[in-house]
Order: sequence, then structure tokens, then C-alpha cells
Amino acid sequence: MFDFDYSVWIDQLLPLLQSPIGAALFVPFYALWVIFLLPGIWASMLAGVIYGTWYGSLLVFLGAFIGAEVSFLFGRTFLRKWVQLRISKWPKIEAIQKAVSREGLRLVLLTRLSPAFPFSILNFVYGLSEISFRDYSFGLIGILPGTILFCGLGSIAGDLARFSEVLDGRSDLPSFLIRLVGLIATLFVIWFVSRAIRTALQDFESSI
Repeated sequence: MFDFDYSVWIDQLLPLLQSPIGAALFVPFYALWVIFLLPGIWASMLAGVIYGTWYGSLLVFLGAFIGAEVSFLFGRTFLRKWVQLRISKWPKIEAIQKAVSREGLRLVLLTRLSPAFPFSILNFVYGLSEISFRDYSFGLIGILPGTILFCGLGSIAGDLARFSEVLDGRSDLPSFLIRLVGLIATLFVIWFVSRAIRTALQDFESSI
């Protein structure tokens, strides 16, 4: 049987991704990842491992922004029937689409801040709503906390491979702990916003 050595493939790919050209290619790669409804958590963590928390977050945000804009336009035009058929199987997602038509930017921001709602499918769903393209685009700011969180987790995961250096005093423990505390704070913000959006959706459903 053919034995594919993933470690060799990764060793060959990493130098390209770590180069300026690789970083530039990561943006359209992430955009396609979003458009094809693939889970972005792993790609975001990979960016954190390769580029670090902040540079990785910038690349992920740019890629996610482009992918989200394209998906929205697809959902508003020639993929409209496909999206309508798909969300008819998910009552909660359908409720979000109707709520966004009424609440606009406020609810878009809340759903973007909450990881409980699938980012990629919502891009298409919002194309069915009555929200303006401008408000939809502004609402993408809400993905920043989650982007920083997952890129930060990836960055820390990369550092954990060298955690013995921290224990031996050969690495900067204070900076490591500062990043860890920052990630915990980001996680708390996302949890708090998740509660807020659940309340907003309950209020919307009770008013129907």
C-alpha cells in the first residue's frame, strides 16, 4: 500500500508558508476555505503556529473578510435557491436570517462575536436577508476577537512544543503568561456575547 509521509510534506510546505510569498498566498487560501464552508478553526490555529498571534490574526482576518464578502454576494445572487433550501433544515439559522432583516448591523455583530454560530454558512444566509452590503461588511469586525483567540491558541500550541525551555528558564515565561491571560480574557468576552445573542434571539422569536 502507498505510504504517504505527511511529515515530509509538511516540512516542505512550511518554508513556503513562512516566506513573504507564502504569507500572501495564505490570504486567498483562507478565503477559499471560507467559501467552501470548511471549518476555519484549524486554519486559524495553523496561522497562529506559523505567523504568531498578531500577524496570523491579520492574515486570517483579511482572508475571512474576502471569503465572507464573496459568499454574501453568491448568497444574494445565483446561489440564493441553494441557500434557501439548506437553511430550511436549520430553524435556528433561518430565525437568524429573519432577525437580521429586522435588527440589521447590531445582530450581525453579535452573531459574528459568538462562535456558537457557523461563520461560513452565515455568510450565505445573510445574502438572503434585507441587510445592506455596507452594514454586513461593517459587521465583519465582530470576528476579530475569535480570530485573535484561535490564532493565539495556535501560537501557544507552537510554543508548547518548546515548553521545556520555559520550565528550564531558557524562554521568556512572563510574555508567555501575558499571552495566555489575554486569550483567557478574549474567551470570556466571547462567552459573554454568546449569552447576549441567545437573549436577543429569544426576544425576537417571542415577538413573532
